[in-house]
Amino acid sequence: MSSLRRLLTLAALAVGPLVVLAIFFALPIWGMVTRGLFVDGAVDLGGIVEVMSRPRTRRVLWFTLWSAGAATGVALALGLPAAYVLHRLAFPGRGVVRALMIVPFVLPTVVVGIAFRQLFAGPLAGLGLDGSPVAIVCGLAFFNVAVVIRVVGATWESLDVRPAQAAAALGASPRQVFATVTWPALRPAVVSAASVVFLFCASGFGVVLMLGGLRYSTVETEIYLLTTQLLDLRAAAVLSLLQLAVVTTLLAIAARLRAVADPTQRRQVAQPRRVGWRQAPILVGVATLMLLVIAPMATLVTGSLQVSGGWGLDNYRALTTPGASQALVVPVSHALTTSLRIAGQATVIALTLALPIAIVAGRRARTSTERRLQGVLDGLFMLPLGVSAVTLGFGFLITLNAPPLDLRSSPWLVPLAQALIALPLVVRTLVPVLQGIDDRQRQAAASLGAGLVRRVVTVDLPVIWKPLLAASGFAFAVSLGEFGATSFLARAGDPTMPVVIYRLIGHPGPMNYGMALAASVVLAATTAVVMLAVERLRVRSVGAL
Repeated sequence: MSSLRRLLTLAALAVGPLVVLAIFFALPIWGMVTRGLFVDGAVDLGGIVEVMSRPRTRRVLWFTLWSAGAATGVALALGLPAAYVLHRLAFPGRGVVRALMIVPFVLPTVVVGIAFRQLFAGPLAGLGLDGSPVAIVCGLAFFNVAVVIRVVGATWESLDVRPAQAAAALGASPRQVFATVTWPALRPAVVSAASVVFLFCASGFGVVLMLGGLRYSTVETEIYLLTTQLLDLRAAAVLSLLQLAVVTTLLAIAARLRAVADPTQRRQVAQPRRVGWRQAPILVGVATLMLLVIAPMATLVTGSLQVSGGWGLDNYRALTTPGASQALVVPVSHALTTSLRIAGQATVIALTLALPIAIVAGRRARTSTERRLQGVLDGLFMLPLGVSAVTLGFGFLITLNAPPLDLRSSPWLVPLAQALIALPLVVRTLVPVLQGIDDRQRQAAASLGAGLVRRVVTVDLPVIWKPLLAASGFAFAVSLGEFGATSFLARAGDPTMPVVIYRLIGHPGPMNYGMALAASVVLAATTAVVMLAVERLRVRSVGAL
């Protein structure tokens, strides 16, 4: 009876979040399915064949696969050495460097795109890479190298050092130790990171839109183009379904490998080693990576300070105006306030949904039924990570537009979409921490008569309050820079910062372009401050997808 009561209690905790997920995730996705597969209530596969047979569709698919694959390779080549240095070596300022390395991942994709556009059109203009596929690959790799560092680094610093020490004692060289001991233990995390990075690269909407325009289009930007300019909703739905199938498969692979390489299943974190002369080459490589990370942002800052006749803050002062030729409906300062408000609302929603799910999924299962329930819930709430923000925004647009769910004019539509995008990141941050709590503490509290809620308050919350704050900051930063779904849903009179930046870029004139650079700097600085605060909390699971 106690097992049944426990199971019912855990299920009750998940009811509310499941209802929200059904209405604001499953329903929009089902709306996409009906647009792509059904005509007059009957399944019609001819439309799918017609869309997939278009030459432009084939070009878009090939470029998506090619650019995502190349960017994943670059991100791995840069991220693996950095993961070792930042998670296994001790040196002054390591925490600041780690915080700076994760900032690119939470930067708005529009900011990343405009930063690389400024870099390749300015200091590196002689290379002729502006608007080229190489620029897109560089932007995507820059955006995702932090994922490799966090996922692989979290595993690397948690490896038991004794097998490597034993191999070295038996005469194995450092290279042999890495090949026979370290690499086999790291390989699941590396493959998991690669699959997640490929997913993010294939859905790097803002980066590709800013750097490729209409010449180089991925599935994500093609959906946006078909929806907003060509009004071909059926073709957009077909591409969204294809993207959903691919990224869900990649997420399943990553989840399977994460179960093998989960750091919470390993021993305590090893103490970092002092830096020696043998690490000099790899330290030089990581320093070079830091320069590559800093260069686009430094170019962005210097560009924002350039005005006619020299240097100044004119572009920043102009943020309180609608721009040249009335480019904006509201000034950038208003959009910043809107972004902060919406990001705060989205963070509260994401935490409200994630906390009960994390409590359910993070508890030690006592029966096989409870274990299956935890697995199903954890998988369901990771699904939003498998759907691009553009697809989600498109789904909102075509399904939540009629009674009783006509939310087109609701101010909560954008926060809800952003909360769903941040939800998997919050769940993935909290679950490992809850899994690490000694279950004997809960059992002791239960033996003293504490119910489930009382045990959560007295045992779980004291342990997870710091990760909870870190997850809040991470969700806030992600929501602050979200562009894919918001570009569909934001109202003209109440845009967010990424939407305003994109509108400024679309209006010619040096003043509008300078304002776009200044707004990008403001938005990047805001997200960087948030992530520095998160890094101060030192929660290893943050960002480790």
